[in-house]
Amino acid sequence: MISIKNIYKYFDDLKVLKGVSLDINQGEKVVIIGSSGSGKSTLLRCINLLENPTFGEVWLEDKLLTKVDPYLHEEIIKKSNTFKKILSDNPSLSEEEILLQINEKDLLNEKIKIKEGKEYNKALKDYYKKNYQDINIARRKMGMCFQNFNLFNNYTVLENLILAPIELKLMTKEEAITRALGLLQRIGLLDKKDEYPSSLSGGQKQRIAIIRSLCMDPKVMLFDEPTSALDPEMVKEVLELMSDLAKEGMTMVVVTHEMGFAKQIADRVVFMDEGVICEMGSPKEVFENPKNQRTKEFLKAVL
Repeated sequence: MISIKNIYKYFDDLKVLKGVSLDINQGEKVVIIGSSGSGKSTLLRCINLLENPTFGEVWLEDKLLTKVDPYLHEEIIKKSNTFKKILSDNPSLSEEEILLQINEKDLLNEKIKIKEGKEYNKALKDYYKKNYQDINIARRKMGMCFQNFNLFNNYTVLENLILAPIELKLMTKEEAITRALGLLQRIGLLDKKDEYPSSLSGGQKQRIAIIRSLCMDPKVMLFDEPTSALDPEMVKEVLELMSDLAKEGMTMVVVTHEMGFAKQIADRVVFMDEGVICEMGSPKEVFENPKNQRTKEFLKAVL
């Protein structure tokens, strides 16, 4: 459902992600763990392009959300002037050797594409046109929950819930209200529909933020440390709602420090450190029998 291909993310000289690849299947629950600064939240934000990857590609339901990364496509590289020149100058080299050389030395003139020739640029444009989906359309399929709720404080709870579905013309106002009231009933906060976020507890705000995403009827939910801003007594109610979504088959990508929750709901646990995936496996494999030394050190510190 989601395919993350060789993602790099740089902030000036700071390299936050360094070649991350991850495939997430429909209905799968993937939990990402790791120390602060390991790149977890940046990876999540790259999935829905709140951060644009420096290199690499993100795909959703076989549609490309980012620009084309030519280094991921041999058929495009072979049309470049760089490839043709190396082949001409070194006829004894195989195509595989030339491709490896171009990738390892980053030889494509990406900043001056005209130097790679019309054939190369046409291949890039054709591939993009064939596979690209506008991110604004893709985001309708992806719900996102942040650490700090991101509710509109000048709107009531109900207004927060119905705003996006109506603005994006996904449903009529009446349909949006009916769906919102049903979701409020589900989480036991129907009596809060006319209140403003400032009057709610942190746990209530986060649950409202989650169902606000559900009002869009998303196919995947992204959670960026949804309990980190909550008092301990409020964490349980949020995790229970997330557990219910997991049981219902929602595709979920969760960045969290809640190791017990990760063990409970994850199909796969991904451990990140310094911008790379160090280890990945079932909760049992990662928590009970980690292979990577850095994973072992992290788990020893947090469990």
